[in-house]
Amino acid sequence: MRRDRTLRTEGIVLRRTNFGEADRLITLYTQDAGKIRAIAKGARKPQSRKTGHIELFMRSKFLIATGRNLDIITQAELIEPNRNLNGDLVRTTYAAYACELLDQFTPDEERHAGIYQLLASGMNWFNESDNLLLAARYFELRLLSLVGYQPQLFYCVVSGEPIEQEEQYFSGEEGGFIKPEHRRRDPNAKRVSAAAVKVLRYLQTRNWETVKNLQLRRDLHQELEMIMHFYLQHLLEREVKSADFLYRLRRESKLTNTQ
Repeated sequence: MRRDRTLRTEGIVLRRTNFGEADRLITLYTQDAGKIRAIAKGARKPQSRKTGHIELFMRSKFLIATGRNLDIITQAELIEPNRNLNGDLVRTTYAAYACELLDQFTPDEERHAGIYQLLASGMNWFNESDNLLLAARYFELRLLSLVGYQPQLFYCVVSGEPIEQEEQYFSGEEGGFIKPEHRRRDPNAKRVSAAAVKVLRYLQTRNWETVKNLQLRRDLHQELEMIMHFYLQHLLEREVKSADFLYRLRRESKLTNTQ
């Protein structure tokens, strides 16, 4: 727990809700204190100085005072606006999905520099990239690695034998690939094509600058999304709300294979 009476840090807004008549309750993931919740007093008033600095997905500098029940944001100064994330519904939904995942996998007030850097980078990817599906898969794999649930993609999680680049099965229960001959260990394991095996490994072991221009077929994007959401739902024991909204959004707007 933080003991200092004030905290000066940068952070990114994950969630916000109205609080009282004029305030907002903000959930931040911060560089120095991990995930915290704080009140931005008067933030809903048009003349409030905080209003333009505490929008969703923005990266800002904060001065936060420790309160008896809830902390209070006393100052906020914008660093990175990520404007496309609040002006494009598709990008907004991807950013909300990433923030929801991070929120679910992280405890309160536990500093993790790697997770903060991933979040800051991820908001930039969703703000700028034209390959949003790829950015989402990359964010998922990086987050899982940082929170201790990195899927095993190179060795069979049952036998320990190396996984060949051919059709395999993915087990949410075991946390990785299972060779076809061991599928009886997990009847719910999902079949994975040789191409998906190759791409998942590539995403897990390369940096974003290397993978960001990778072009994949629509059906392969769909397969990768199915595998990752299957695993995430198993870990979280529930559906991710923003993912469900994204599915509906795609159906309604008939988005391209990069969205």
